[in-house]
Amino acid sequence: MLLCVWRSNQRSTSVLCPLTKSLTSQIIMSDKKRKSASAAAKGPSAKQQKLAPMKEKNTSAGGWLEDLLKQHRTENKEVKFNKKRLRLVSDTKQIKQDSEGVLYWMLRDHRVQDNWALVHAQQLALKEKLPLHVCFCLVVPKSELSTLRHYSFMLKGLEEVATECKALNIQFHLLHGSAVDILPGFVSDRGLGAVVTDFTPLREPLQWLEGVKNNLPKDIPLIQVDAHNIVPCWVASPKLEYAARTIRGKITKLLPEFLTEFSLVEKHAHTSTRTAKPVDWDKTLTSLQIDRSIGETEWAQPGTKGGMAMLESFIDVRLKLFDTKRNDPNTAALSQLSPWIRFGHLSAQRVAKQVQHSGKSAGHSVASFIEELVVRRELSDNFCFYNKKYDSVEGAYEWAQKTLKDHAKDKREYLYTREQLEKAKTHDKLWNGAQYQMVAEGKMHGFLRMYWAKKILEWTSSPEEALSIALYLNDRYELDGQDPNGFVGCMWSICGIHDRGWGEREVFGKIRFMNYKGCLRKFDVAGFERKYCPKNL
Repeated sequence: MLLCVWRSNQRSTSVLCPLTKSLTSQIIMSDKKRKSASAAAKGPSAKQQKLAPMKEKNTSAGGWLEDLLKQHRTENKEVKFNKKRLRLVSDTKQIKQDSEGVLYWMLRDHRVQDNWALVHAQQLALKEKLPLHVCFCLVVPKSELSTLRHYSFMLKGLEEVATECKALNIQFHLLHGSAVDILPGFVSDRGLGAVVTDFTPLREPLQWLEGVKNNLPKDIPLIQVDAHNIVPCWVASPKLEYAARTIRGKITKLLPEFLTEFSLVEKHAHTSTRTAKPVDWDKTLTSLQIDRSIGETEWAQPGTKGGMAMLESFIDVRLKLFDTKRNDPNTAALSQLSPWIRFGHLSAQRVAKQVQHSGKSAGHSVASFIEELVVRRELSDNFCFYNKKYDSVEGAYEWAQKTLKDHAKDKREYLYTREQLEKAKTHDKLWNGAQYQMVAEGKMHGFLRMYWAKKILEWTSSPEEALSIALYLNDRYELDGQDPNGFVGCMWSICGIHDRGWGEREVFGKIRFMNYKGCLRKFDVAGFERKYCPKNL
């Protein structure tokens, strides 16, 4: 698993090489310093017990990356904010006069530093000599997808945000309820003069944004900043892109403008007279009505510090293997960064900068990784933003809809229910092992995600049922679930999104086919099955 970018066997390894080479030369770090830190960044042991969750040993806080970032941020604390990163959601542009502060409504990007939305909010507040506030609206849908695994990871990351905000004289507010219902009243009660938020392309948060816009006082500007993508989604392309090949050149051309250092979020100079209500984080997590049977993961430490430790270990240990071993589920070659990027604990822009600056010795792996991190991941945001049916067969291309419909009645050799699939009770030990890993660890290797989803198409009664089950399992168990990359991964595997038509066959039609024999040619399938497929399944 990298960034829930599933198309592991499709990638260009050279398209960004010239850019990678030029940016890598900007910052030089001594090999001696790198090597001294790598000893604390070992990958998972090869002698793990058969069914024990695979643990990725986190490097301790205070490694070379943390020290280097402190230096970078100090040296580049006044980087100019590119106004192309923002768009005005409301008609009002000017901060309300005689207001008592500026608010950053934290939605998708749960971090303080390396966050363009918070940078812009602070710059607005400093210009008007106003206090700065950050809020997060906590709402728990009554859904099978609301699990302890996801909410624990999220809240522990937000706790780190709150601690950092306090040290910077920024008020952090945890608000309980839907943003549409509570945010406008909070803004009015606090006398706040502007609201800045970050960007997500998904349906429900966009509805929240529209609802907040409609309910805010008309003299309060609502500003959205794309703090998640390196090239803002609406700048990269104004339309739905067909495939990676159609968006790659557009993004690559814009990277020199947008792949920059960040402005520093500094200790805020203006103190609020009304402080935020203290948060009891343990009590908050305990009070949530969520499914606690889907437990926390052992391998992923929530928050920016945990994400930085995983990034450091990737650069030191696994990056050099990425180009040649990323399709082997038995080799620790992937970044494992997707949960931190999904919850906004890490900035993809920071990851890209650091891999390019510190991964020179990794050769082609840098370009291969940047292709996934930037082009493929931002293509997923493009798809979800411009295609309102991003989680439906109706959102597939016409050729794909036709071929799936033509073969919907084809005889399936095996048919499984959602419950059987969820409990990994199929005839296929490889599939069972992949499903078990996802349930137990909250992750699945990117190559196996493709195989896993395509087999669901093969083993269910219709493409619609297959997509529904794949999305349910992905979003319920994957720590990086409920994200554009997950929607696009399932749509790619089952509906041919961002792909082309292939030779026609039963059930799949012209959708790309994968089978067990193909996996045998790729990696040691028996080894993976021994490790992850319990005998009692």
